[in-house]
Amino acid sequence: MKRSDVIRTIQVQFKHMRASDAAAMLDTVADSMIDAVAHGNRIEIRGFGTFQPRMRAPKIGYNPSTGLSQPVAANTTVLFKPSRELTKKMNG
Repeated sequence: MKRSDVIRTIQVQFKHMRASDAAAMLDTVADSMIDAVAHGNRIEIRGFGTFQPRMRAPKIGYNPSTGLSQPVAANTTVLFKPSRELTKKMNG
Protein backbone atom coordinates (compact mmCIF):
# COMPACT_ATOMS: atom_id res chain seq x y z
CA MET A 1 0.00 0.00 0.00
CA LYS A 2 1.39 3.34 -1.05
CA ARG A 3 0.90 6.79 0.43
CA SER A 4 -1.62 7.65 -2.30
CA ASP A 5 -3.62 4.52 -1.43
CA VAL A 6 -3.82 5.59 2.21
CA ILE A 7 -4.94 9.08 1.19
CA ARG A 8 -7.61 7.59 -1.08
CA THR A 9 -8.81 5.32 1.75
CA ILE A 10 -9.12 8.34 4.06
CA GLN A 11 -11.14 10.16 1.39
CA VAL A 12 -13.49 7.20 0.98
CA GLN A 13 -14.07 7.06 4.74
CA PHE A 14 -14.56 10.83 5.06
CA LYS A 15 -16.35 11.88 1.89
CA HIS A 16 -16.20 15.62 2.65
CA MET A 17 -12.38 15.63 2.90
CA ARG A 18 -10.24 16.88 0.01
CA ALA A 19 -7.12 14.98 -1.06
CA SER A 20 -4.87 17.81 0.13
CA ASP A 21 -6.48 17.72 3.60
CA ALA A 22 -6.09 13.94 3.81
CA ALA A 23 -2.44 14.24 2.74
CA ALA A 24 -1.81 16.92 5.36
CA MET A 25 -3.42 14.75 8.04
CA LEU A 26 -1.31 11.74 7.05
CA ASP A 27 1.87 13.85 6.99
CA THR A 28 1.12 15.27 10.44
CA VAL A 29 0.64 11.82 11.95
CA ALA A 30 3.76 10.43 10.27
CA ASP A 31 5.89 13.42 11.30
CA SER A 32 4.80 13.19 14.92
CA MET A 33 5.58 9.45 14.96
CA ILE A 34 9.01 10.06 13.44
CA ASP A 35 9.78 12.80 15.98
CA ALA A 36 8.68 10.59 18.89
CA VAL A 37 10.87 7.65 17.84
CA ALA A 38 13.79 9.99 17.05
CA HIS A 39 13.60 11.29 20.64
CA GLY A 40 13.73 7.75 22.03
CA ASN A 41 10.03 7.32 22.79
CA ARG A 42 8.01 4.15 22.24
CA ILE A 43 4.86 4.37 20.11
CA GLU A 44 1.97 1.98 20.72
CA ILE A 45 -0.95 1.77 18.31
CA ARG A 46 -3.47 -0.64 19.78
CA GLY A 47 -4.56 -3.32 17.35
CA PHE A 48 -1.58 -2.58 15.07
CA GLY A 49 1.70 -2.78 16.98
CA THR A 50 4.53 -0.90 18.65
CA PHE A 51 7.51 1.02 17.32
CA GLN A 52 10.54 1.57 19.53
CA PRO A 53 14.13 2.65 19.00
CA ARG A 54 16.80 -0.02 19.46
CA MET A 55 20.52 0.47 19.85
CA ARG A 56 22.73 -1.84 17.80
CA ALA A 57 26.16 -2.62 19.19
CA PRO A 58 29.32 -2.05 17.15
CA LYS A 59 30.55 -5.11 15.28
CA ILE A 60 33.04 -6.33 12.72
CA GLY A 61 31.59 -6.61 9.21
CA TYR A 62 33.09 -7.97 6.01
CA ASN A 63 33.32 -6.37 2.59
CA PRO A 64 32.00 -9.05 0.22
CA SER A 65 33.96 -7.82 -2.80
CA THR A 66 37.37 -7.67 -1.09
CA GLY A 67 36.86 -10.07 1.81
CA LEU A 68 38.45 -7.59 4.24
CA SER A 69 36.97 -7.00 7.67
CA GLN A 70 35.73 -3.53 8.58
CA PRO A 71 34.42 -2.13 11.85
CA VAL A 72 30.73 -1.17 11.76
CA ALA A 73 29.82 1.61 14.17
CA ALA A 74 26.98 1.41 16.69
CA ASN A 75 23.71 2.83 15.44
CA THR A 76 20.06 3.16 16.32
CA THR A 77 17.27 1.45 14.42
CA VAL A 78 13.51 1.09 14.83
CA LEU A 79 11.96 -2.17 15.99
CA PHE A 80 8.35 -2.91 15.00
CA LYS A 81 6.47 -5.53 16.95
CA PRO A 82 3.02 -6.37 15.55
CA SER A 83 0.06 -6.74 17.90
CA ARG A 84 -1.67 -10.07 18.50
CA GLU A 85 -4.69 -8.90 16.50
CA LEU A 86 -2.55 -8.03 13.47
CA THR A 87 -0.67 -11.33 13.71
CA LYS A 88 -3.96 -13.26 13.88
CA LYS A 89 -5.34 -11.46 10.81
CA MET A 90 -2.16 -12.14 8.86
CA ASN A 91 -2.08 -15.83 9.76
CA GLY A 92 -5.79 -16.58 9.84
